[in-house]
Amino acid sequence: MSLRLAARLARRELRGGLPGFRVFLACLALGVAAIAAVGSVRQAIQTGLTQEGAALLGGDAQMEFTYRFASQEERDWMSRTATEVSEVVDFRSMAVVRRGEEPERALTQVKSVDAAYPLLGLPRLDPEQPLSTALDGAQDLPGAVMDPVLMDRLGLSVGDRFALGTQDFVLMAALIHEPDGAADGFALGPRTLVRTEDLRASGLLAPGTLFSTKYRLALPPDTNLDNLSAAARQSFDGTGMRWTDARNGAPGIAEFVARLSAFLILVGLSGLAVGGIGVSAAVRAYLAQKTETIATLRTLGADRATIFQTYMIQIGVLSGIGIFLGLVLGGVLPVLLAPLIEAQLPVPAVFALYLRPLAEAALYGALTAFLFTLWPLARTEEVRAATLFRDALSSARTLPRIQFVLATGIGLALLVASAAWFSGSTRLTLWTGGGLVGALLLLALSAVAIRKLARVSATPARGRPALRWALSAISDPREGAASVVLSLGLGLSVLAAVGQIDGTLRNAISGNLPDVAPSYFFVDIQKDQMPGFTERLDSDPAVSRIESAPMLRGIITQINGQPAREVAGDHWVLDGDRGVTYSAAPPNNTRITAGEWWVDDYAGVPQVSFAAEEAEEMGLSLGDELTVNILGRDITAQITSLREVDFSTAGMGFIMSMNPSALAGAPHSFIATVYAEENSEAAILRDLAGQFPNITAIRVRDAIDRVSGLLSGLAAATSYGAGISLLTGFLVLIGAAAAGESARRYESAILKTLGADRTRILFSFALRSVLLGAAAGGVALLTGIIGGWAVATYIFDTGFVVIWSSALGIVLAGIAVTLAAGILFALRPLAVRPARILRATD
Repeated sequence: MSLRLAARLARRELRGGLPGFRVFLACLALGVAAIAAVGSVRQAIQTGLTQEGAALLGGDAQMEFTYRFASQEERDWMSRTATEVSEVVDFRSMAVVRRGEEPERALTQVKSVDAAYPLLGLPRLDPEQPLSTALDGAQDLPGAVMDPVLMDRLGLSVGDRFALGTQDFVLMAALIHEPDGAADGFALGPRTLVRTEDLRASGLLAPGTLFSTKYRLALPPDTNLDNLSAAARQSFDGTGMRWTDARNGAPGIAEFVARLSAFLILVGLSGLAVGGIGVSAAVRAYLAQKTETIATLRTLGADRATIFQTYMIQIGVLSGIGIFLGLVLGGVLPVLLAPLIEAQLPVPAVFALYLRPLAEAALYGALTAFLFTLWPLARTEEVRAATLFRDALSSARTLPRIQFVLATGIGLALLVASAAWFSGSTRLTLWTGGGLVGALLLLALSAVAIRKLARVSATPARGRPALRWALSAISDPREGAASVVLSLGLGLSVLAAVGQIDGTLRNAISGNLPDVAPSYFFVDIQKDQMPGFTERLDSDPAVSRIESAPMLRGIITQINGQPAREVAGDHWVLDGDRGVTYSAAPPNNTRITAGEWWVDDYAGVPQVSFAAEEAEEMGLSLGDELTVNILGRDITAQITSLREVDFSTAGMGFIMSMNPSALAGAPHSFIATVYAEENSEAAILRDLAGQFPNITAIRVRDAIDRVSGLLSGLAAATSYGAGISLLTGFLVLIGAAAAGESARRYESAILKTLGADRTRILFSFALRSVLLGAAAGGVALLTGIIGGWAVATYIFDTGFVVIWSSALGIVLAGIAVTLAAGILFALRPLAVRPARILRATD
């Protein structure tokens, strides 16, 4: 009976429209829309990757091998299984253009193919022509096609010559679109595409050089990929073969999209939390206006439950409207903007209305509305019939009854659990949730402190009327200083944290790193080339240090006889192949943290020295056995020592180092790092590349720029998400300013009656906004710095430096936003006639 009566009362009150709830709806709709839009774009990309998996991969399935071609047994299996097989070789090299005495050189990612390539899709060339025609070449030279970026860098035009290793090629076309390019992942250099058979005399595919081979398979239509994948892994267990198929044709991109979208949705939740503050403020203001109505209902015999249910239903209906608007906006906008989004994506996307992201956004919106409206609604129980003409809500106790506190805890737990489940990262969710709760607590305490500080400072401000009026207004609980600091402060906190994290990572990558990083990495140095290589560098006074080591790559397949992933989980060391070297004695500056290095002439059972930090993360200890597949051969070695490996300097670092006899006879090359003065780098590259054409040089500064560019894109995407939080905070600020307009109208009338002119009153209003904005910006800056430090220290494991340019921008943004809102809603109060306002008050 109580619920039916509450529903009737709620329906009658809702007939009055939505006065005061526009900000409520906008905050909730904007937060839900942001989450729904991110989820919809993620689902569109994932659907595109699934539907176009075979085209992205370049075949129905792929078998990949590290630094070797497939054996005859493996080729026979492929021939029996597939209707067609295409072999692709992928490696880095230097493209060289000889012009006069100073050849031009640039790093390129080379893909060499056979006649069957591509099994699916077609490359797009400029000028248009079949790929086979382009690779046939001209001028008695084999042909090549090249990324336009690399052509511009080297000043090449169609018909020009260039060299890869010791083989000359003629450039036949620009490579505009590579059908399987998305599956190749991150590369340090632009693409060059040639035929594998044309590289025979290049010296680039000699035994021990760094390359990977990928065999794309066209399968019969009725092939069961699950069964075939299991059969391939069973047949070639221990060979280092890696299997990929059309169900996930671009696994790297799929994982990247999933992780980035999960992070952006959590940032969107921050915006929803900001909106929640506006929702809570709107509900409080609405219920304050309903004090007389509630008291009247209590006089007529309505009990607590009926009152609570009446307004819970109203707020529930309004929340449903806000969530619905957000779902429409977040679901429809990506579809409408699909052509623009698709043009910016390197992968296919299928845009449509997807239920899962909309349901996820709706769940987040409903839980946020519940959490931020429950306590204000619970305070309606404090209104009694005896308080008919009192502000019962203002004098109500701070905490509601225990059942409401428990319900809030359950709702919060559901929100965190949902975010963890949808994002797939419990740790990231807990960090985000903890950061939000901590930021809200800090901002709430700061709001109280700001009001008290304003009250204390009002007395010393005598003689400065405008300042004293501003401070007095800030200290008044009815002015809404708490809403301004909480909403705007939280939005700015998210933006500040993103800015500090982005700046810290940029500083770590492009700021401090070049001071300790090498100038060049040289790879694919053959053993007989090492004497001439070191002789050139040892005689150069500009070279301060040279480090070199044998270089192999291996995949850890087993730990103590068990599959590696069953023991160490999804640790990054197990993702693909890792660098392996050997050394009779510990290299210089090696610090062994546990165990002992083998003796110089040790020739017994293979032993391995493992990186100490990674060993701890993987649960490895001295005496454990690792099975490492190197060039298709399994080597089982015992961990006999752990050592420090510092990857932060961009120098040489190997996860595993074995005793020399363990790798005896394995073909390999050498890797070297060269530390030199910047003005001598060009001469070093010219001499070494001229003497050893097969060597590939990777300039560390170029690699840093490449990574920094990728980081810029990530930071921009995250900043857009944080911008939603700031926009929501601005809406809350608009709502608070609008709610306080009547108070400012009365204040303006009193001040005019006492002789104040409009200019001084406007200056007081503006000063109030500036002080609140500066306070919100300052607290947000502190919160953002703490959040940035925590993420940099505990997640990225890097040093933290405050980025003061970003910090200053946050404070100025706080001042600008509050000043704009304050001035906007001060214009009408300034224009009123005092007599009319004072008579209406009487």
